[in-house]
Amino acid sequence: MYILAIESSCDDTSAAVLQDDILLSNVTASQAVHEEYGGVVPELASRAHQQNIVPVVDAAIRRAGIKKEDLGAVAFTRGPGLMGSLLVGVSFAKGFARSLGVPMIDVNHLQGHVLAHFIKEKDEDHRQPTFPFLCLLVSGGNSQIVRVNSYKDMEIIGATIDDAAGECIDKCAKVMGLGYPGGPIIDKLAREGNPDAFEFSKPNIKGYDYSFSGLKTSFLYHLQDWQQDDPDFVEHHKADLAASLEKTVVDILMKKLRLAVKDTGIRQVAVAGGVSANTGLRNAFRDHAWRYHWTIFIPKFSYTTDNAAMIGITGYFKYLDKDFASIDLPAYARMA
Repeated sequence: MYILAIESSCDDTSAAVLQDDILLSNVTASQAVHEEYGGVVPELASRAHQQNIVPVVDAAIRRAGIKKEDLGAVAFTRGPGLMGSLLVGVSFAKGFARSLGVPMIDVNHLQGHVLAHFIKEKDEDHRQPTFPFLCLLVSGGNSQIVRVNSYKDMEIIGATIDDAAGECIDKCAKVMGLGYPGGPIIDKLAREGNPDAFEFSKPNIKGYDYSFSGLKTSFLYHLQDWQQDDPDFVEHHKADLAASLEKTVVDILMKKLRLAVKDTGIRQVAVAGGVSANTGLRNAFRDHAWRYHWTIFIPKFSYTTDNAAMIGITGYFKYLDKDFASIDLPAYARMA
């Protein structure tokens, strides 16, 4: 059974084809137009999706070596995300599925990130988490600790009360004048710097919840103070600032995750989302696996950012349950 999956929640237009739970193709068109604005411009993003979606879907089907008539279902990201971007993908999926006479499957974008760990590129891929496991979901818009009891039973036990980790990194990178997106730039610079060069504020939030607004403010105020004495402070200390910022974010993330593992007794731990591509966070996961005897799951780089493969595998599990979407199901920008 072949599933076409469509992802259009932000600024990447992506389509994938799966044969059952095996990935056959995964095509993504990114949008460079946002770089000069220092962030995603919703109107420009939705326009670019309209231009990209037909050629991206066509390429995914051709690379899978099938015809569109072979498809048995169409899965699509329903939300959360930018409404204009989502509407392009949702509308296309509805029309395409209706034209083929196949069922539609709506997918929660965040659930897709978590289940990216179950994508198989060949039938002998067997290294996957077993239930239950904990997943640290970190991206530009979300920082959550999720207890995953099954494919369809996920409980958010910790979440950010303000900024997300990725958002904090991007905004600090912008303050430093590093460009957009800031995450990959900070990651690259951090490899050359001293992570202990500077100290920034860390929140003291009860439970498993996160907060990154204080770190962002601390970073800004420290930078302003240092620039009074040296206007070129950022240029002189770029790598050390990046390394110290990355270390602070990773320390905050891992402290709460350690607490969740200790309290739940669940030692199978995964990481997902755009920030899971960060080298410092990946190294911290490997270090914790060694120190605390965790069994860890780190996604391939191609499955960390928004991609249709994760929508497809989630759609496959919902297909097995015959959990289909009606034609009038609307997109949603935020979780209810």
